[in-house]
Amino acid sequence: MEDASCCGAGVVQEDNPKLGDALNARTFSLAEEQGLDIVTICSTCQGVMRRAQIKCENDPDYRAELNEDLMEDTGRAYQGTVKVKHFYEMIVEDFGLDNLAGKVTRKLTGLNIAPYYGCYALRPHEFSDVKIPDRPTALEETIEAVGATVVTWPEMQKCCGFPILMANKHNSLHLAGNVVEGAKKQGAACIMTACPLCHLNLDSYQPEIEKTFAMDLNLPILHYPQMLALALGATPEELKLDTHIVQAGNLLENLSSS
Repeated sequence: MEDASCCGAGVVQEDNPKLGDALNARTFSLAEEQGLDIVTICSTCQGVMRRAQIKCENDPDYRAELNEDLMEDTGRAYQGTVKVKHFYEMIVEDFGLDNLAGKVTRKLTGLNIAPYYGCYALRPHEFSDVKIPDRPTALEETIEAVGATVVTWPEMQKCCGFPILMANKHNSLHLAGNVVEGAKKQGAACIMTACPLCHLNLDSYQPEIEKTFAMDLNLPILHYPQMLALALGATPEELKLDTHIVQAGNLLENLSSS
């Protein structure tokens, strides 16, 4: 889509819910104009967009009110036909795990990966498309399809702290540190996120977390498409894994020869 806007990341919605919903309704109208659905690579976008959609579905008068504002400002209207899916949902439900496994050229055997969904795709449950929000499986299924090993840990569904980063940085970093430390204790070689904002908090702030809370972390953070790309043959150099704050370029050294 050309000229699509930010979903608001839940931040706009805190201050002005109607404005946040209008931004997303405008984006939905852009997809409808092309006759296409929307795929996100971000759990936050997924959760925020679906929340806006469900509000419109449950309250036709509210959608009409949003469209009235949209028509006045942009000449657009949201018809309520577009679907919004996270990339991992598309891979599992539409592309198919057997199809994915058949295209793997580098099995990630021996790589212990901790899957991390992020809050917005799972909570609140009434706005989530995940079949069982308390125990989702799509990331785990994808990890297994590319030959890697799933690592579960108590903090895997807890918040990374990003939503409060600007308001309470100390607590935000504490939450992120707990997530990373918990995964490392369970033997993870890396955490794989479904959300770039989780990736930002868990990767970029690790040095500060280690210094503030005297933690020994140094755990690489991958984003979901990066894991897929490694399994499909991309090199760490092509994926710029050495540009992460916590270097991830040597992850392939963990692969076994079996």
